[in-house]
Amino acid sequence: MQIRVQSEPFDAGVELNGFAQNRTDIGAVVSFTGVVRDTDGNLQEMLIEHYPSMTQSAITKIAQEAVDRWSLADCLVIHRHGALKPGAPIMMVATAAAHRAAAFEAADFLMDYLKSRAPFWKKEITDQGADWVAAKDADEEALDRW
Repeated sequence: MQIRVQSEPFDAGVELNGFAQNRTDIGAVVSFTGVVRDTDGNLQEMLIEHYPSMTQSAITKIAQEAVDRWSLADCLVIHRHGALKPGAPIMMVATAAAHRAAAFEAADFLMDYLKSRAPFWKKEITDQGADWVAAKDADEEALDRW
């Protein structure tokens, strides 16, 4: 299990290849990469803040829950912080399991958690100023299924 919280960019293809390389004990690898979205065409950057030890501990705990719950062979979570431009990779989740259902469900669970519960604070900086991103009801509701 790898958990990385970093400011540096990452290459999702390289990460995924390294994650799955030489694995003969699995039947499925699922990955998801989130990117900074500019919905209105005004976003200059997304500023992501966090408390390092709190963030690392919280993500490690939820990743271990996913590993245990879905009997994952492996799990990778990368989440960036700092100032990110539109289109930049912001996070990545990869899961490896004996069967696809477990890999998909675990990845979905981790993505829902990262979106709603991971201790990050996001500020959108636009042409009109800066605003903190509020939690969305739909993201909170997505957690109810877990």
